[in-house]
Amino acid sequence: MESLPNPPVPQKIGAESNGSAANSNRLFDLRSSLSSVKLPVRNGAEVKLRLGKKMGSEARLCPKIEYGDGGYVLEDVPHLTDYLPDLPTYPNPLQDNTAYSVVKQYFVNLDDTVAQKIVVHKNSPRGTHFRRAGPRQKVYFESDEVHACIVTCGGLCPGLNTVIREIVCGLYDMYGVTKILGIEGGYRGFYARNTISLTAKSVNDIHKRGGTILGTSRGGHDTLKIVDSIQDRGINQVYIIGGDGTQKGASAIFEEIQRRGLKVAIAGIPKTIDNDIAVIDKSFGFDTAVEEAQRAINAAHVEAESVEHGIGVVKLMGRYSGFIAMYATLASRDVDCCLIPESPFYLEGKGGLLEFIERRLKENGHMVIVVAEGAGQDLLVKSMQSMDHEDASGNKLLLDVGLWLSQKIKVDFLDYIDAGFCLHDHKLLVKILTGTFCLQDHFSSNKKKMSINLKYIDPTYMIRAVPSNASDNVYCTLLAHSAIHGAMAGYTGFTIGPVNGRHAYIPFCRVTETCKKVVITDRMWARLLSSTNQPSFLSHEHIEDAKKEDEPSTESLPNDHDVRISDGSI
Repeated sequence: MESLPNPPVPQKIGAESNGSAANSNRLFDLRSSLSSVKLPVRNGAEVKLRLGKKMGSEARLCPKIEYGDGGYVLEDVPHLTDYLPDLPTYPNPLQDNTAYSVVKQYFVNLDDTVAQKIVVHKNSPRGTHFRRAGPRQKVYFESDEVHACIVTCGGLCPGLNTVIREIVCGLYDMYGVTKILGIEGGYRGFYARNTISLTAKSVNDIHKRGGTILGTSRGGHDTLKIVDSIQDRGINQVYIIGGDGTQKGASAIFEEIQRRGLKVAIAGIPKTIDNDIAVIDKSFGFDTAVEEAQRAINAAHVEAESVEHGIGVVKLMGRYSGFIAMYATLASRDVDCCLIPESPFYLEGKGGLLEFIERRLKENGHMVIVVAEGAGQDLLVKSMQSMDHEDASGNKLLLDVGLWLSQKIKVDFLDYIDAGFCLHDHKLLVKILTGTFCLQDHFSSNKKKMSINLKYIDPTYMIRAVPSNASDNVYCTLLAHSAIHGAMAGYTGFTIGPVNGRHAYIPFCRVTETCKKVVITDRMWARLLSSTNQPSFLSHEHIEDAKKEDEPSTESLPNDHDVRISDGSI
């Protein structure tokens, strides 16, 4: 693998197989040397260094980037030897573990990497790669030296307890670690709450319960206080479970630990029920959420088809990304219309939602609408007072699109069919929102009549609180074990996740710099439109703009946005 050109600029080198840093005197701080870096030119184009963001601070450079032949790019993760070059190494205790004695080649080759894109043209560059996850032959911690801690942050998600259990049991069963703390109440628990001791026995059956035994919270991130607590308690491995905001906080913790020169490994396990974490194939809890959403959709379908002109509206999670709504719709086959944040829609006029509702009710006599919580927010802002507020994690507080859409269908739908109906009565609004409003009472006998019966179902918190299903339980195990192997091998400042079915260590900046979204010009969204037979609600200009936004770079081709299932290989 060749290094960056321009000899005057030193290259940041990763740890060698013997555990020492190669030419440690050549290591340099990319952040302080940015102004003097002359970027290389490849294929006539200047190479841009990726930027990550520190929580509440200025942009930061991603860590080590190395180049190889054929357009190969490795976005590597930090290693303890980058700033502690003289650390000793020890044989991996897994080599004496009878459970793994049957594995022919259990240890991962140090040069193994995982390609971000696996569909390429004949002459395409090899593209971006990440370091493959898994156990190494040499580790940088002795078993009795490890003092680990686990913290869960942000909202609830199926599988949190499973990840906690597998980290504790994995550390104990594979590496003989016995000192493991649970940090209660999210980030603020480091300095404002008690800790609990976690053992393999105490976490044995927690995977059967929803939520998190450690408790969670939003916000509360104070980098200096957190690192002070880590240092005072003698903790040297930190496992942080949370979404993109939590991973930004983990990145800030890593930077402060690196600045202080502490031998502490920071490992992130990405958590978001919305499946909107960038780079990785999917996040844990997503399969469970899609499966559980079927219950709400089935209930809405039963209610809708049991009455004349019945409409079932189901609101699912999806603040900025509509993956749950899309996959739940595809899995159900009972949904007539799916609305997601990535695909704008309009109510009135030719080709609008109200016209489609009228046509579908005439054809089938009932319909089911699935709407992601972040869909149609631009329409809500126009018709209601804007709410420019954020929660403790920095997420914008969204208006309830489900209630709003239900009201619009019940009222504006009749306006659309027979102009002249207006809502002025406050008591009438209460009846609409409580589902006791009978439309035909508000139309004179000489006008066109169409009564509708609408049922609105919001299963959000029911879905978040359930235990993970079998598929997610296996996935959580792989995530936890990969994180453990990475921390024991001395890697730090990384997030773990499957990339094209292979688990890899990903720099924090890559999973926090952007949000993964449904690409409405991809085949998966086309499959949904084909399944529901709904209009796209997009003009020709919308489609062209979407295609321009999703044009692939020279390194990669657009993928199909299928949620990949890990094959279990790490």
